[in-house]
Amino acid sequence: MSSLEFYENALPIAPVETERSCTMSTERPRLAVVGLGFIGLPLALCYALKGASVVGLDVEERVIGQINGGNTPLQESYAGEGIQDILRREIEAGRFFATSEYSRAAELVDSYMLTVGIPIDDGHPDTSHLEAACRSLGEVLKPGDLVLVRSTVIPGTTEGLIRRTLEDTSGLKCPGDFHLAYSSERIAEGRAFEEFIHMPLAVGGIDETSLQRAVQLLDFISESEIHTSDIQTVETAKVLENVQRDINIAISQEMATFTDALGIDTHRLIDIANTHRRVNLLRPGPGVGGYCLPNALHYLLPRARELGIDLPLARRARRTNEEVPERLCGVMGDMLSRRGRKLRGSRIALLGLAMKDYSSDDRHSPARRLAEQLSDRGAELRAYDPIVPDGHPYAVDDLDYCVTGSHGLILAARQECFDALNWSDVASRMADYPVIMDTRNCINEGDLPPDAALWRI
Repeated sequence: MSSLEFYENALPIAPVETERSCTMSTERPRLAVVGLGFIGLPLALCYALKGASVVGLDVEERVIGQINGGNTPLQESYAGEGIQDILRREIEAGRFFATSEYSRAAELVDSYMLTVGIPIDDGHPDTSHLEAACRSLGEVLKPGDLVLVRSTVIPGTTEGLIRRTLEDTSGLKCPGDFHLAYSSERIAEGRAFEEFIHMPLAVGGIDETSLQRAVQLLDFISESEIHTSDIQTVETAKVLENVQRDINIAISQEMATFTDALGIDTHRLIDIANTHRRVNLLRPGPGVGGYCLPNALHYLLPRARELGIDLPLARRARRTNEEVPERLCGVMGDMLSRRGRKLRGSRIALLGLAMKDYSSDDRHSPARRLAEQLSDRGAELRAYDPIVPDGHPYAVDDLDYCVTGSHGLILAARQECFDALNWSDVASRMADYPVIMDTRNCINEGDLPPDAALWRI
């Protein structure tokens, strides 16, 4: 069943009467993607690859220049082709370009996909970037245009802040003058192209016409089901998806502490438990990083406070995952102590600064929090990650310099060059009687010389 067939057989939300009607069309979309980061750029290129005319909008002139020059630091690929090659080809074909001028885009498109996020500052959502994008969009919005929100938001944001800002700035009304819908973004960095095309979608519209326009636009690249509901349900479902994974990982992190004391292998334990067909435990690691999972709880809390309810399980899971880097720092200290050393003054090599394996994204990275913990406790820290941009005082640009002479080593995130390492050779370049902490479950005792101590989460 195609996405359109699924939509036609689904139970839609109750329609709202409008002055305009919308029918399904086979015309190639003319759209702008607002925000060209880890989500927006691959999304824009997915549409260009399928033949749509796409304009990328971003406020950062440096980003615009880089993208129009055919360059991006993102680590994505599709069908064996890297994102830089895809980007250059789509620019040359005239199907995509980037600009900071909303007025230029407005002359060329009739649909907008909004991917501007809501960062969390000390536990508080900062909607200023999203509001600014909506004001800029509202200044050029035309009657009949569609705005489809693809960001993760506080439930109620689309029908509240976004709708209000667009109406106030444009002088138009929704429904009636323009169309507004929300569809959750569900992709994982590193698999963006594949998941934009094959991940099932959920979408809600402010009225029936908006919903039809949104489904039509999504269906142009989607090869999976498109589920429909009201906007606030889809907004909340997106946050719940992330909170569920945060809680699942917290269970494994807590259990890892127990299994460490018990003297059994955490990952073997999870393998056995997951043979039960209704169990799907995720893996422990150095913590939970990235833009989505660590922020999810904080997207729910503002509405929870308004409603006078608490979310104790989600709060506790978040604390559990936030505390992992501090716990690992303590484990490293204990390992060094058994070798007659103190953490303060010991040289520690940290491999991987990304928020997850094979990523260049270090936002909310547990490896960075671990690095800060080690530095605060007086360790002489050297960290190496070949694809995370520089800018940290402890970062070095040479693997050999990072490892040589170190008393302890922590593998915090995998990169391709780390997968090819001979760990016995790595240990031989460290100080005598080195200690090695593996948070990614890819180093075995047999990989190391006899004088090296290995700890795996």
